Amino acid sequence: MGYRFKRTDESVADGARRIAIEQIDKAIAEIDDTALDRHVAVHQVRKRCKKLRGLVRLIRPSFPDYAKENAAFRDAARELSGLRDTEALLEAYDSLTGLHEDQIDRQAFGSIRRRLTLRQKQVKDDDIDRKLAGFREQMVLAKVRALRWQIEDDGAETFADGLAKTYARARKAMRTTRKDPTAETFHDWRKRVKYHGYHARLLAPVWPEPMTVHVDAAATLADLLGDHHDLDVFEATLREEPDAFGDPKDIEVFLALIGRRRTSLEHDAFALGDRLLAETDRALAERWTAYWHAWGREGAEATEKTSLAA
Repeated sequence: MGYRFKRTDESVADGARRIAIEQIDKAIAEIDDTALDRHVAVHQVRKRCKKLRGLVRLIRPSFPDYAKENAAFRDAARELSGLRDTEALLEAYDSLTGLHEDQIDRQAFGSIRRRLTLRQKQVKDDDIDRKLAGFREQMVLAKVRALRWQIEDDGAETFADGLAKTYARARKAMRTTRKDPTAETFHDWRKRVKYHGYHARLLAPVWPEPMTVHVDAAATLADLLGDHHDLDVFEATLREEPDAFGDPKDIEVFLALIGRRRTSLEHDAFALGDRLLAETDRALAERWTAYWHAWGREGAEATEKTSLAA
């Protein structure tokens, strides 16, 4: 529950530093946890980097080192991306065949999964350990920097512009995707929604009930778009090496299943996106900063009552 601002934070800047250090420490702990499957560790620490990038994007107008830190976390996660891809394709296969359990002959597609499993096994444990060790070194350095982050703190104004900008980009990405629905536009939309979802999580304590609904909706939309992206990658992989995955006729049937599922995901994503991203960026930023101020007053009043009672 550490990925959020708290009333006990002395300022937005102090809260941002605390959250960053907590995420970095958790990434290091996940790498050091020998009981944690290495593929799971890769997935977890890459998510930590995304959360860290979401954090610095929120405070970017007040954070002079934003570009440097955003690039550092991006590059650290990128070094692990190839390790995650093989796992994502296996998950996409299992999800798709599970959805059509009663409509397909799993044996006909067994060669696809066997090939994906072989690819996963070809990623040597030594490579994973080496890359995770390099990632860990980057996190140690990042923690040293985070302890000294200089952030121009001005209360809610510290994050208001970053919040508005990220939300505006998510809205624009949805409009672009609707006009030009390609793998690239859907993927970009997903990234923008993820960052907005992180901002909602960071600010959720200002009014937990409605903010939790917003957080959940953003997460659902990001998952829909993430599944869409995995299917795009899956299709590209099958088309690049069709003979490696089995009988061409079976592959064509499987590609049709991918197309059908992707169409369903697109319908659900736009329906949810129209609601999640209905407000203008300024309206949402003003509303959430108003919640922030009310949350602060509520905390100050509670502290004053406690002092009087004592």
